[in-house]
Amino acid sequence: MDLDFVRPRRSVALSLVSGRGHYESVVAAVLEAQLSVWIATANLKELMVEDPRAAPGRRRGGRRAAYRSVLAVLDELAGRGVDVRLLHAGVPSGPFAREWARHPRLRGALRLCPRLHLKAVVVDGALLYLGSANWTGAGLGAKGAGRRNFELGIVTDDTELLDEVQAIYDGIWRGLGCKGCKLRASCDAPLDTLISPPAVPEQQPAPPPRRPPSSGRRRRRAPGSPPRTPAT
Repeated sequence: MDLDFVRPRRSVALSLVSGRGHYESVVAAVLEAQLSVWIATANLKELMVEDPRAAPGRRRGGRRAAYRSVLAVLDELAGRGVDVRLLHAGVPSGPFAREWARHPRLRGALRLCPRLHLKAVVVDGALLYLGSANWTGAGLGAKGAGRRNFELGIVTDDTELLDEVQAIYDGIWRGLGCKGCKLRASCDAPLDTLISPPAVPEQQPAPPPRRPPSSGRRRRRAPGSPPRTPAT
């Protein structure tokens, strides 16, 4: 797996996001996922998201908001057949680990690679985030003003970037970078020793045309995921 490259310059439509913009664009898209949620992060902490179904909690911005763990949301998505993946580089925080233990359906959705430092989120094969933010409340703008990190990133639906980032992500997920890795001796569970999803073909066929979703966001099948069964 070649990860040493510079691609030719080309025009790409994208949005720049900062601070709370991460929550309003990236996290919001994750909560509405229909096909897949692929997350890559160096640091991994519990993330609380606003949810009107949860019990009312502390006030924020003059109103009383209700929150619950995003892991509960991901668990529900997995239960509906959404392909949930979390790649990270280190030991998750204690609150995250305790909440994770409550969702056995997500056990196979978490994989660790000590060399991982990229931060990316791909939703439904149609929305891509690349930036500085780790999967934490401070990074993704879930914390209040004055407590959030200073983060910058881009959000795009560019087809070429989506395909390439998903191919890189899937390669790391399946352990294609483990062979010859100089940190393998200190790695507790090299990814190439795990049971992996089917390999992604080098050339992906174009997805069949679909009626645009009501939200306006294009949804494309993630590499390696089975095609959706048409409704009858």
